[in-house]
Amino acid sequence: MYVNNKLPLEPTEVGAWARMYHLFMHRREDFMDHYHKRSNIETAYSMIKGKFGSALRRKSDTGQINEALCKVLCHNICVLVQATHELGIEPAF
Repeated sequence: MYVNNKLPLEPTEVGAWARMYHLFMHRREDFMDHYHKRSNIETAYSMIKGKFGSALRRKSDTGQINEALCKVLCHNICVLVQATHELGIEPAF
């Protein structure tokens, strides 16, 4: 479907959408590098929420930060354990 003889996703005025569209069209490799980093972060957040839940139970800001950091630490440990088993790596302590 065309609007005013233009593609529907093409930016029509100057703004954030137009800048990002032109970045994507003219510097696609840079755009995709940035997008891939964002995709990795969103995947890690999804894995943490799926395994440990999305709710934080502490009421204070400090408690919530500590609880979130503990979830991240536990996630990293789980990823390391899984990688050692899948790749057959023998950890040396």
